[in-house]
Amino acid sequence: MTTMPAAIVPTALGARAIRAALGHAEVLHGVDLSIAQARWTSVVGPNGAGKSTLLKVLAGLLPHAGQVTLLGRPLANLAGRTRAQQLSWLGQNEASADDLTAYDVVMLGRLPHQAWLAPPSELDRVEVERALRGTQAWDWRSRPLSQLSGGERQRVLLARALAVQAQVLLMDEPLANLDPPHQADWLVLVRQLVADGKTVVSVLHEISMALQADEMVVMSRGAVIHHGLCRDAATHHALEQVFDHRILIAPLLDQWVALPKS
Repeated sequence: MTTMPAAIVPTALGARAIRAALGHAEVLHGVDLSIAQARWTSVVGPNGAGKSTLLKVLAGLLPHAGQVTLLGRPLANLAGRTRAQQLSWLGQNEASADDLTAYDVVMLGRLPHQAWLAPPSELDRVEVERALRGTQAWDWRSRPLSQLSGGERQRVLLARALAVQAQVLLMDEPLANLDPPHQADWLVLVRQLVADGKTVVSVLHEISMALQADEMVVMSRGAVIHHGLCRDAATHHALEQVFDHRILIAPLLDQWVALPKS
C-alpha cells in the first residue's frame, strides 16, 4: 500500500487493524487509515472493494476487530449521544417513514442535541431551515417523503445529515439520484463544510467528482492500496491500476477527470 506521509494536521478518524465480515465472509482485511481533520476525503474502488463496509465501520454501525478513533478518542468508548453529536451519517438507500414531512425528517438530525422528549428549540429550527435551504429542499418542507422523487428525497436526507452540525460527516454514495446541477451544488456545499472546519468522508462511484476532493483512499479487495492527495500522480496511477487501466486520469480545465480508455 502506498500512503501519504504523516500529516501535521490532527486526525478526525483513525482505523487500526480493522477487520470486518458480512455474514461469514471477511470483507475488510486489517485496514489501517488516518483521515485528517478539516479535509474532504473520497473513498473509491471497484465494486466489492469494501468501501461501504469501511464507512459503516468508521460510523460505528458494524461490528469489527481493531480500533476506530473519532477526534482522538476510541469510538467504542464514546456515549451514544456524544457520538451522534460529533459524527453524522448518510447511507445508501436510507429508510425513513414516508408519512413524515421533509421538515420533520430533517428535524430528526437535531435529536442528539435535544433533551429527552423536549420540543425543538429555536436553534433547532434555525439549523433545520439552514440545512433545507442549503440542499435546495426548503420549498417542499411540508410534503411527505412519499410524494418526493428519488433526487428530492436524497436532498432531504442530506439535509438531515447536515442539520446535526457534526464535526465529521460520513456519506455513502451521496450523489445517488442527483442530476448534474445538484451534484455541482453538493460539491459547493462540501467545500463550504471543509472551509468551516468540518471533515467529510464520501464513498463515490463518480471518479471525476471524487478527484475534486482533497485526499483519496483507493481500495481493492478489502484493503487500502493507496491514500494520497487527489492531485498527485501516484494517486492517479493507483486509480488507473485498480480499475485495470480501463480509465485514464487526465487534466481538463484546471482539474483532473477520469476518461474511459479504449
